[in-house]
Parts: sequence; C-alpha cells; structure tokens
Amino acid sequence: MSASANIDKVAKGLSGWQAKEYVRLRDLINDADDELDEDWKWDTAVWTKKGNVVALGVFKEHLKLNFFKGALIEDPHGLFNAGLDAKSSRSIDVHEGDKIDERALQELLRRAADVKLPRKKLDQTAKDRLSS
Repeated sequence: MSASANIDKVAKGLSGWQAKEYVRLRDLINDADDELDEDWKWDTAVWTKKGNVVALGVFKEHLKLNFFKGALIEDPHGLFNAGLDAKSSRSIDVHEGDKIDERALQELLRRAADVKLPRKKLDQTAKDRLSS
C-alpha cells in the first residue's frame, strides 16, 4: 500500500474532531512546500524532503505534529508546545478545540523543510541553542 493510501486509511478510521483536524493538518503540510513528500514510516504519516521533516501522529486524546529537527527552527509564534527538552525534535500537540494559526504553522513547516544539516551537526547545533 502506498504512503498516501495508508494516510487515507488512518484519516478514514478517525471520527469526530480528530478526523477533521487530521485532514486539515495533512492539507496544510502538503500546501506548505511543494517539495515535501508524503511517506509512511513507523506506522505514521511522515513528510520528507531530503530527510524526515515532520510526522503527524494520532493519540487517544490529541494529534501530534513532530518536527524532527525542531530544535533548530525559530518558532516566533510559539507553536511548539511539547517535547521542548528533546535533543533535536520539537512537537505541537493538538487537542480538541485548539486554534492553530495556519499561516504560522505553514511558515514553521517551510523552515523545517529547509533545515539541511547532517545528524552530527544537528545534535551539536541543538545543544548550542539549548544552552544559550
């Protein structure tokens, strides 16, 4: 099954607010950068562009956008609200009723898609950012 078909299957299996929000977040990710590709890894929707950029996960009471290199990304709108102590990733947990600034999210997605550092450099840059 293709990545898109797997993601469609997840979306169709959801109900209520999670179903609508999952589809909306998927559309926002796909519209943020034409070079982002949908992929399916670890039984999760993942978008890549010369490496993993963001994953969209489903949890019992929330959805999670996990930015693999989020520690390197400026977040001027304060969207990151989870995983703030992680070495390199950052997340946005979305709960029922949360309002997300779509423009700010797409800006964050474009920044994430443009991060191009090798893994070793990523770890050191994230450490430097956390210590400053």
